[in-house]
Amino acid sequence: MLKGIDNRLNADVLYVLRAMGHGDTLVISDTNFPADSIAQQTVYGQLLRMENLTAGEACEAVLSVLPLDTFVEDHAARMEVVGNPSEILPVAQEVQAAIDSAEGEPRPMVSIERFAFYEQAKDAYAVIQTGERRFYGCFILRKGVIPPDAE
Repeated sequence: MLKGIDNRLNADVLYVLRAMGHGDTLVISDTNFPADSIAQQTVYGQLLRMENLTAGEACEAVLSVLPLDTFVEDHAARMEVVGNPSEILPVAQEVQAAIDSAEGEPRPMVSIERFAFYEQAKDAYAVIQTGERRFYGCFILRKGVIPPDAE
């Protein structure tokens, strides 16, 4: 255990979050996402797991240490519901609440069509598969920066 680090973050996840740079993306996926095959195509090349958590819980833990990019609109994205792209399911509402809490203000996610999401996920730094069993529990987070301390 470490002080000040959310105990839901395992060593492999912490390593990847620290290794990522500004603008790199991270996929948080549900259990139905083709996580292993997509993860093999990412920069990290291996699947990370947070299997005992929902997507919202995993995002909350990740966002406790990962800043989101403030320079772009696509700081966070959700997979669209097929046939109803504007529908915001409860799983996405939970992730949006984690984002808003971490950011201290509402910052809505963008949406990405399902197959376009798969393609963007291949360009991510890494994929974390959660234990989320609800459909469309797949998200992309874009890492931001931590400003220098005020002098």
